[in-house]
Amino acid sequence: MCYHVLYCTHQLTPKVRTMSDSTTLTVRLSPLIKKRLGRLATHTKRTKSYLAGAAITDFVERELAIVDAIKEGLDDMYAGRVIPHRTAMRRLRATVGRASKQKP
Repeated sequence: MCYHVLYCTHQLTPKVRTMSDSTTLTVRLSPLIKKRLGRLATHTKRTKSYLAGAAITDFVERELAIVDAIKEGLDDMYAGRVIPHRTAMRRLRATVGRASKQKP
């Protein structure tokens, strides 16, 4: 399978960047994704590197939030901060019921 290599400058902050605020990363993309990224770059008037960096930033932040939440849940479990499943489901149903009554 043939892949094109895209050089991506990862943006660490949405503020004004200096050279020390970013680093270079090489990623492999399928030809189709590279072409679609180019199309998106053209339509948004952004560079492919900018879009790739933004996508990677979003992905990493989202995935780390999930990992951190799982770790927090496991820490709670090991510390005994848990409730029975039946109790949790009763609370959940009550919360959903209250929220559905508030909808116009």
